[in-house]
Order: sequence, then C-alpha cells, then structure tokens
Amino acid sequence: MELTYARITPARNEAENLRRLAGCLVRQTKTPQAWIIVDDGSTDDTRSIGEELASQHPWITVLDSPGQTTLGGPLDAGRQTGRDVIAFKTGLAALATQPSIAVKLDADVSFADDYFERLVGEFVADARLGIAGGVCLELEHGEWMPQYQARSHVRGATRAYRWECLVDVSPLVERLGWDGIDEVKAVLTGWSARNIDDLFFFHHRRLGARDGARRAWESQGEICWFLGYRFSYLLFKTLFRASRDRTALAMIRGFLGAAVQRKPRYGDAEVRRYIRGQQSFLHLPRRAREAFGRGSATSS
Repeated sequence: MELTYARITPARNEAENLRRLAGCLVRQTKTPQAWIIVDDGSTDDTRSIGEELASQHPWITVLDSPGQTTLGGPLDAGRQTGRDVIAFKTGLAALATQPSIAVKLDADVSFADDYFERLVGEFVADARLGIAGGVCLELEHGEWMPQYQARSHVRGATRAYRWECLVDVSPLVERLGWDGIDEVKAVLTGWSARNIDDLFFFHHRRLGARDGARRAWESQGEICWFLGYRFSYLLFKTLFRASRDRTALAMIRGFLGAAVQRKPRYGDAEVRRYIRGQQSFLHLPRRAREAFGRGSATSS
C-alpha cells in the first residue's frame, strides 16, 4: 500500500521563510495529501501569503492557532508553554483524511526536491519506524555544516510520525521538551526513532536567533532538568556544545536554576528512567560517536 503524508507548519511572523518553504514544497517529487499552515498570531504577511498559496494549490489550508489567544504573553514564554505543539495539534485535528505519515514542518527550512519522497520511502522500508527526519544543516562561517546529535533524536523542524506511532505517543506534551518525551514513548511502545543519515535539510534560523543564544541554551538546561537528565551527562553535553559555542555553558545555569527552584519534572517515571539509562557511562562512547556524525543511523 502506498503511504500518504500531510505536512503541518506552525507559523508566526514567517512571511519571508514561508515563501521559500512553499517553493520547496511545490517542487517536491511526491505531492502531499495536505499542507496546513497554522498561523500563530502573525503581525506580518504570513497569513496573506498562506491564503495566496491556498488559492493556488487545493492541498494547502490556512488556519488560526488557539495558542495565540489562550497563551498570550511574550513569544518566548509561548514557546516555553508549547505554542508550536498547540498549533501542530490544531493542524492534525483539521486533517480531512487521516494520512499514513504526519509531518511537523517548521517554516524556516528548505530541502531538495526529492526530500519527502525519500523520507516516505524510509517508512515504507522499515515497518517499525515511528519517528524520522533528516540531518540538520546550519550556516557556519559561510558553509553549511551538519548539526549532529543522538541518532534517535529527530529535529522538531522536519519531524515525521507514522500515524499509528503518533497515536501511541499522544497526547504530545505542550511545553519545551515534548520532542524528547515522545521519542522515548515511541521506543517503549515498540517503535524506532532515527535520523536518516544521508537526507539533509537546511535550517535558516540558528538556535537562539529569536530569543538570544544564551537564553536558548538556558532553556535547553531547563528542559534537561524536566526530562530527568543525569547531571554528569548534562555536563558532558554542555562541554561538547560549548566547544563550538561558548554561550552553551548557559545550559548548566538553566539546569541548576530549575533544580534550586524545584521545578517539576516529567511525571512518567518510566520515561525518565529510560532517559537516564541511555545516559550511563556505558553509552557515552556511542553518544560521542553520534555527536561527531560517526554513529549508525539505526542506533536507538
């Protein structure tokens, strides 16, 4: 049976990025069942551009996200409380027909014309593949460089779910860290999650471009606390990231700040145990290889 796919893009003030993304999507060698643009209170031309695209292609729809009115407040606070996830869920609920694969697709990316044909092909080839995506490329000193990480962690920017897996990991947690939790849930229910080694996408807005790099890294530290990270692993991760960006040291501040304030951790103890188990010294050599892009794409 041929697998179908639908794409959902949470978008806030993404007018410039949306035009570039639309060009990529229109050229795809595998046409989607639907592309839903969920406008999250944009104050630029995001919505009008989306409506223009929808008038040209019957598979494009534009919706408003309820997050813009229910959350309010600064945009960075909105991301902390899950604006993107709320918008993604809104798009999922609006799908007229259930696809085989649902993709959360950020507006600030681009990719080759066969990106989705190849991505869907991975799900066809591996019946237990639940969550997948490409390897992120970001511009560093004028050159597009791969941003490697644990092979089982799929970037939220082009995150594809087999529908049955999405059902198993739902409801998605509406806060930063949601994309670590659902991967663990997927593995615990018998699915795999992985990046596709030779499938790349371009990320046109680096970490912290909106909120500032230091605040972005601090938020990463808070996420690590929420997910129940071992402090030793948090240090390992921080030092590795700081070798390329010294502001990554703010992860330690975010983690310790959350600890001192006794902020809550994710409530599912089984998920937290799994995460800590993957961070033991036994797994550090594999994690290091993956961070340098030398691990197997099938690592979990």
